[in-house]
Amino acid sequence: MNGYAAFILIALLADYAIGLIADILNLRHQSPTPPEEFRDLIDPENYHKNREYLKVTTVFDQVAELFNLAAILIFWGGGGFRKLDLWCRQLSDSPLLQGLCFIGFLLLARALINLPFSLYRTFVIEERFGFNRTSWKTFLLDRAKIIILTLLLGTPLLAAILWFLESAGEQAWLFAWLTTAIFTLAIQIIAPTWIMPLFNKFTPLEDGELKETLQRYGRQVDFPLDQVFIIDGSKRSGKGNAFFTGFGRHRRVALYDTLVSQHTPNELKAILAHEIGHYKKKHILIMTTIAIIHQGIIFYLLGWFIKQPDLYRAFGLEHISPAAGLVFFSLLFTPVEMIISPLFQALSRRHEFQADAFAAATTKDAETLITALKKLARDNLANLTPHPFYVFLHYSHPPLLNRIQALRRNRRTA
Repeated sequence: MNGYAAFILIALLADYAIGLIADILNLRHQSPTPPEEFRDLIDPENYHKNREYLKVTTVFDQVAELFNLAAILIFWGGGGFRKLDLWCRQLSDSPLLQGLCFIGFLLLARALINLPFSLYRTFVIEERFGFNRTSWKTFLLDRAKIIILTLLLGTPLLAAILWFLESAGEQAWLFAWLTTAIFTLAIQIIAPTWIMPLFNKFTPLEDGELKETLQRYGRQVDFPLDQVFIIDGSKRSGKGNAFFTGFGRHRRVALYDTLVSQHTPNELKAILAHEIGHYKKKHILIMTTIAIIHQGIIFYLLGWFIKQPDLYRAFGLEHISPAAGLVFFSLLFTPVEMIISPLFQALSRRHEFQADAFAAATTKDAETLITALKKLARDNLANLTPHPFYVFLHYSHPPLLNRIQALRRNRRTA
């Protein structure tokens, strides 16, 4: 075991330990009764179900995390990376095909390991709490579509990255970064029109009170809402959601049918106003730009580390392989991501506060947004009292109580 191996091992164990501590703190932070703010919509029986859902999903996720960590350590300790590299080299003389074989096998193994956990979560846990509406046919078709999309879109991208790392010399990281950045932007454009409809049916919102309410608001904030879609989310889950995605004429505003059935037109207007707030505040553009810069930093560091023989010796390889270097660097980068990820989450939470403020200011009705958010929390069994450390690590949205307090504070100072 050299320095790289020791560092990566400590990083993996520390990452798991920090996640475990956060989960324990989060469970212990639960109040035995619903907070006063939510007692108008969440009764003690529903709150008990809320707490039980958090406990069950937290324990399940910890088991899954531990199993995945054990699988990596066992594979590593048993010389799995070295054996896989030798096997891929025997299959082909092409470095590119060898690299695709190496990474492809690891991705397939991870997918197979996670499949039983995904099945159990969908058909046991989500079923137990009344959320699951996924049929076996839909579940299997979803997995098949994901595999096909990964092969059609992911394989060319990975092949290009490996080719640059193998052939482009000192500028390899730059070419790999630019290729990935272009791919990221292209996905933002094509996903709403071509990829998302493969998984869900997007139906234009029918004429009526809801459409008139939303379009009237859209004209008010200079955001055309001729294309608002209803997603058949109920074929998979009873949870509600809404989102805005894409750029320019490829943008798409969508409401889950479960959301529409559980909220009034004014509540849906408030939710949609929040999503439009993200667009008006340029949050999607900001986060995409930061993600691309983040990719550039990763590729720059990767360009140096994949040349270090000791990184490969840490996993039993005696030669440099760009594909193996990609995998090993992702493990080496774990502690950096442990620092960067909470920063991304903090920025995302800030954006949520801003989108809430935009919705409240433009609808002139903060209380309707508050009611809509409380209904979403009730219907989705959201954690109403998360621990601050857990929020710091994992939450892309502020805790609901914080959002409500901010909305009311802004209303008083307006």
